Amino acid sequence: MEKITYIAALNYAIETLTDAPTEIVEKLTALRDQTAKRNSAERKPTKAQQANEELKEVVLETLGLEPMTVTEVMAQDERLSALSNQKVSALVNALVRDGKALKVMDGRKSTFCRA
Repeated sequence: MEKITYIAALNYAIETLTDAPTEIVEKLTALRDQTAKRNSAERKPTKAQQANEELKEVVLETLGLEPMTVTEVMAQDERLSALSNQKVSALVNALVRDGKALKVMDGRKSTFCRA
């Protein structure tokens, strides 16, 4: 079974409306073209995404080659010390997922260092 997308449905509607007034067909065609253009457009990052990327860079600069806890990372930079422990932890874990940082387990204690 074929997956029907919004644009495919509009295409089908335009094809089947042979007896419809041209105004309707023109409106549907414009809607289809606008939707296709919007779907293909590259999305700009939001302000929150940009801020997160900037904070991840700060965390990456702060991380050294020696393993550090999240609390130690926060103590190294005043921009990070103003954030919650959970936020900095999320930023560090995002860097681990991106392959830019390493997580080192020492029993139950997690430390992090630059990759």
